[in-house]
Amino acid sequence: MLSDEDQRALLDLARRTVEAAARGEPAPHLTNPSGPLREKGAAFVTLRIAGELRGCVGHIEALQPLWTSVRDMAEAAAVRDGRFPPLEPRELPALAVELSVLTPLIPLRPEEIQIGRHGLYIRLGKRSGLLLPQVAVEWGWDAPEFLRRTYEKAGLAPGTPDVELFGFTVLKLPG
Repeated sequence: MLSDEDQRALLDLARRTVEAAARGEPAPHLTNPSGPLREKGAAFVTLRIAGELRGCVGHIEALQPLWTSVRDMAEAAAVRDGRFPPLEPRELPALAVELSVLTPLIPLRPEEIQIGRHGLYIRLGKRSGLLLPQVAVEWGWDAPEFLRRTYEKAGLAPGTPDVELFGFTVLKLPG
């Protein structure tokens, strides 16, 4: 569980990292992070300008300290999301930074999907696709549509056999 102070520290770190990346400066460090921020954690950083997606990159597995994951994903969302050109300093005043801290993946059956609660991750061999829980809510999708879109994100036809389906929840921190 992240305290309000931890949440503010992570959001501040994400924003400072995005700003540094846009300016071509080194990523900042979090000085003396609290215990929960030093524990391994998975996170996604989403960038928006005027409500439109401008970058979104994350980890699905907790492989490094949460604060490091947030910093690395913020930098990647700013300058390495292949769907967008690198963020420029002139875009910073209009930029909204959102942080999603993920729980561990759990196997999920399609009938267990809860819109607004579960994010979805599908995997088959080297193909995989992930959608955060807020995506289904933002687009007004029901569970079958959310699942279909996750298949598509993985480059798979809906209903492809032998896929592994996982769910997760997030602590969403809007910045």
